[in-house]
Amino acid sequence: MSFVENMKAKAVKMQKKLVLPEGTEPRTMAAARIIKDENIISEVFLIGDDAAIRSVAEGEGISLEGLTVIDPSTSDLADGYAREFFDLRKHKGLTLDAAREQIKDNLKWGAMMVRKGDADAMVAGADNPTGKVLVAGFTIIKTAPGVTSASSCFVMDFPDKKWGKDGLMIFSDCATIPDPTVEQLAEITLQSSVSCQTFLQTEPLTAMLSFSTKGSASHPNVDKVTEALKLVIKKAPDLKVDGEMQLDAAIVESVGAKKAPGSPVAGKANTLIFPDLQSGNIGYKLAQRFGNAGAYGPFLQGFAKPISDLSRGCSVEDIVNTIAVTMTQVEG
Repeated sequence: MSFVENMKAKAVKMQKKLVLPEGTEPRTMAAARIIKDENIISEVFLIGDDAAIRSVAEGEGISLEGLTVIDPSTSDLADGYAREFFDLRKHKGLTLDAAREQIKDNLKWGAMMVRKGDADAMVAGADNPTGKVLVAGFTIIKTAPGVTSASSCFVMDFPDKKWGKDGLMIFSDCATIPDPTVEQLAEITLQSSVSCQTFLQTEPLTAMLSFSTKGSASHPNVDKVTEALKLVIKKAPDLKVDGEMQLDAAIVESVGAKKAPGSPVAGKANTLIFPDLQSGNIGYKLAQRFGNAGAYGPFLQGFAKPISDLSRGCSVEDIVNTIAVTMTQVEG
């Protein structure tokens, strides 16, 4: 099976609940219909004005049968959600009355459903900028225990199956943190290794990339990678990780054996950690355009519960694929 087919099959077995805050967005609604019909989730919630959702569905010829529509302005859950939101933000000066009003925002509502366990995951972004999606996630779902900064990864699917695990690799961080600190780079490494286990279903072999391999060059940018590696090893001593490492040393066995002899990952890495967003974004697009690799993502990582951000130019197929992958991040 392809990567997406594998993720769909896994999601079907898990049968979790999904909230789609952009309930009136036509592509989102079409994707909701597909994932319900394909049994990828057990329940899908469309959030928004009830009349507006039903009007769009009628106009698009989409049946709402089996989909759950929730209107925050009339839902019985509103009071409990508002009080929870007030407790989360009162230290910032938020009043209960303001919380009652703000929780009606569809993104905040969806994030609160995930926080409270009424939904297992949230996917949004077809009709909202990334910043708004992330704010809802950070303020309500929060990051996982011990994680201070959420990041992202791409799953790269190469036609040449010699790379990574049968052609699949994790690239990170390519979409979220422009210039990570040492601590953030360590967190990105740890989160991406978990994503490798979840998405690729294999042991992560994680390479922390640089323009230097094992001291071949000296520069503060190299020092950042080596310091981050120390933190990673301290927090996850059993993880197979190494750095700093040039790309060829990380993925080509003959080069890895020469430049980093004895390394547990050199020449066979399946998870690549880029030192900053510029190199990560350039790297995944080079692989996509020159290497004809499929690029799935970005998938957010490091949140307490799964949340994914869509491109506003996404297709219905993109939304369906993102949903399937996101659902596999649900624990239990």
